[in-house]
Amino acid sequence: MEQKSEVITPKKEDYVTTNKFKLSDLYRQEDWLAIWIGLIVIVFAGIGVLTGVFDFSAATFETWGNGTSFLEQMTGALFGKLILTAVVLGTLFTVGNVGKGTSAKKYVPAFLGLFGLAVLVRFISAEYTFNRYLEWAFFALLVGLVLANTIGVPDWLKPAIQTEFYIKAGLVIMGFSVLFSNIINFGLYGLGISWIVTPLVIIFMWFFGTRVLKMENKPLVITLATATSVCGTSAAIAAGASCKAKKTDLSLAVSISIIFTVIMMVFEPIIIEAVGLGELMGGALIGGTIDSTGAVAVAGTALGELGQTAAVLVKSIQNILIGFVAVGVAIFFSAHVENDGMGSKKINAAEIWYRLPKFILGFFATSMMASFVVQPLVGEEAVAAINGALSQYKNWAFVLAFTSIGLDTNFRELKEQFQGGKPMILYIVGQLVNIILSFAAVYLLLSGKFFPIPELIL
Repeated sequence: MEQKSEVITPKKEDYVTTNKFKLSDLYRQEDWLAIWIGLIVIVFAGIGVLTGVFDFSAATFETWGNGTSFLEQMTGALFGKLILTAVVLGTLFTVGNVGKGTSAKKYVPAFLGLFGLAVLVRFISAEYTFNRYLEWAFFALLVGLVLANTIGVPDWLKPAIQTEFYIKAGLVIMGFSVLFSNIINFGLYGLGISWIVTPLVIIFMWFFGTRVLKMENKPLVITLATATSVCGTSAAIAAGASCKAKKTDLSLAVSISIIFTVIMMVFEPIIIEAVGLGELMGGALIGGTIDSTGAVAVAGTALGELGQTAAVLVKSIQNILIGFVAVGVAIFFSAHVENDGMGSKKINAAEIWYRLPKFILGFFATSMMASFVVQPLVGEEAVAAINGALSQYKNWAFVLAFTSIGLDTNFRELKEQFQGGKPMILYIVGQLVNIILSFAAVYLLLSGKFFPIPELIL
């Protein structure tokens, strides 16, 4: 029987807080468990880098296919790293599942199976052409979708399909790389381009999607709006978790974002050079409009060293908004969207705290720790080295999550989410507004006609 993804209408009793915080929540609730997993990975990576006693970095595949064979990197060192990655993540997520009440006997073999699929995803996405134009998220979704909609998902693998758990832990780890020092590097220029335009685009897309396009799936609207205006996949993950979007919502939002990221990464630098915008302004525009951080770096490089620097700085400052946007989305949906139709029922601060995704606190905590504690103590280079060790753990967690989404998604459900093309229209119109507003901010701040050009980047 075909299952339909219906918009869930909240009931009045859903808004009564019946659970208060208990000490056991710290080791039984998924959000808190994700925080501990992220912190443990960060601590061990930090100790490994600062002491030099051991290498805690996770496995990664080097790019292959451009004159090099993948067989060249099939070394003992790579297999050792794969084993380390599987043991670290497998152990932590198994302990977390035991805390949640899941049987370790069922979870461990399921995790190993899912990790095997994640290895396949990382291998495919490392191919030279794929790596240049597509993110690993695309291949993670594709591998999961193909398996789920052809041979089906075996029962023994299902205990490991825990999208939200992997996403939350990955975001906590990611928080350590979101440094507030980036604001200082580009000053008020970066803030003006990133922090003013971004919320305006989110607000515009929300009203355009819900009022003009009349999209009933509001979690999809806000998830797509956040992906468009902040940084694609990562922002979609955070916003989707905050508004309790369905897996198909997140899958669709990320898929649309990836498609247009590839298009913009290729053509935006060409257009910028054609109109003579220049490296500084062009790079800043790229940083403010292309969704993926990796794609921003590639597109910025096409303009030159200055273009790449400006693009990455703007995108880095924009990335800091992920946590703030996630909190804002959680509060907005709790107090207004989910409360729609509840009459005069008010959501108090305690209720909002109860519904707030606690893993976002972990994201902020690790970001603050890196920015204001670790970096002042050990320096920027050491923090960069720690993030180098952490980045792959974050990526592996997200690959596990997106493979899980694919395995848990039916093509019919995904097709229904298109709603006659409305999500695509929402993205295109929203991105056009994003480009127009970003260009206005870039021209105002960096053209030299209104404010002095920042010396740091010259």
